Amino acid sequence: MSPDGGEVAPLLREPANFKMRTNCDPHADNFDLRAHGPLFRIVGEASEQLGRDYVWQAFGYDVVRKILGDHENFTTRPRFTHAESGKHIESQFVGQISTYDPPEHTRLRKMLTPEFTVRRIRRMEPAIQRLIDDRLEMMAAAGPPADLQGQFADPIGAGVLCELLGIPRDDRREFVRRLRRNVDLGRRLKARAADSAAFNRYLNNLITRQRKDPGEGLLGMLVRDHGDNITDEELKGLCMALVLGGVESVAGMIGFGVVALLDNPGQIPLLFEGREKADLLVTELVRYLSPVQGPNPRLAVKDVVVGGQLIKAGDYVLCSILMANRDDALTPNPNIVDANRTPVPDVGFGHGIHYCVGAALARAMLRISYQALWRRFPELRLAVPIGEVKYRNAFVDCPDQVPVTW
Repeated sequence: MSPDGGEVAPLLREPANFKMRTNCDPHADNFDLRAHGPLFRIVGEASEQLGRDYVWQAFGYDVVRKILGDHENFTTRPRFTHAESGKHIESQFVGQISTYDPPEHTRLRKMLTPEFTVRRIRRMEPAIQRLIDDRLEMMAAAGPPADLQGQFADPIGAGVLCELLGIPRDDRREFVRRLRRNVDLGRRLKARAADSAAFNRYLNNLITRQRKDPGEGLLGMLVRDHGDNITDEELKGLCMALVLGGVESVAGMIGFGVVALLDNPGQIPLLFEGREKADLLVTELVRYLSPVQGPNPRLAVKDVVVGGQLIKAGDYVLCSILMANRDDALTPNPNIVDANRTPVPDVGFGHGIHYCVGAALARAMLRISYQALWRRFPELRLAVPIGEVKYRNAFVDCPDQVPVTW
């Protein structure tokens, strides 16, 4: 029996394909799983990787929001054990703010926040617009058909990150090449390890240069304002966190969002009904698509009751952002795109202390990208049936190619 006298959460076998997509929608296996309730236990690949007999899977909006917002009872620190003090951070996770708890998380977050204020983002918008316009001109010159993901979405995601970090312009092509190879999970493990080592060497050299001569980007700002309070390893970890959490998710949302809008063309005019309506459309697309299906696993550091279920200290919980955002408890008719719906507090950018620090910048990039794309190519359409759009094996859900014409 559960603490409230109800049935204990079922123990289910993890379906092989439940993390796959069916076009823009969750795989049907997810809806079958949700029939068992908002919070249940699963065995399979996830439990094996985390070294547990089972893990909890949270699908319901209310329980996901509860767990993500509770840093007193749950930690994101990898491989936390009761024998540890909770203060030790393994070397590969130093600077990875998504794996930090307070007070270390609070210290690093305060350093980053000034770079993501509305004022700072507004200053970046002209550079973002120039980057987008340049890519669109290159697409137009090459002519249709085009791969919108490879020719537009990927370069925009990576290019804005270079602008944000302050990567020297002469380095950007090589930086992006190494970045792409580093996040490609389809490559063999040995090749990925070599790519990761090369990328780490570049970041070490970049940080050394920034220490000597701070630039105008985020790295330069951190060195100038917090140089004595942040280590080189933390700077490198923050770079990696922005790469993993920013580049693929934004690039994926650009390509994914275009696919969703072409599948729901009645929403496209809302991009041009004023900034507020365009921002609402972007927010709705993030809710609907949720390219980051799940954040870092949460580990219970003490016994806690969530949704009437006892989660014991040492249990892992996986939160499905995608299924929480497709929950009737959040909004009516969650499986359709409707930017005219009453705004809702979705969890597309997370919730709680680990809410995405770059959410406002990501929304601005998406709005500018969609608007510029349809201004330049008002007759834009898919060059293949939507079911033939392929998705890549990456850290977040992202189209591999989006063939379009105009």
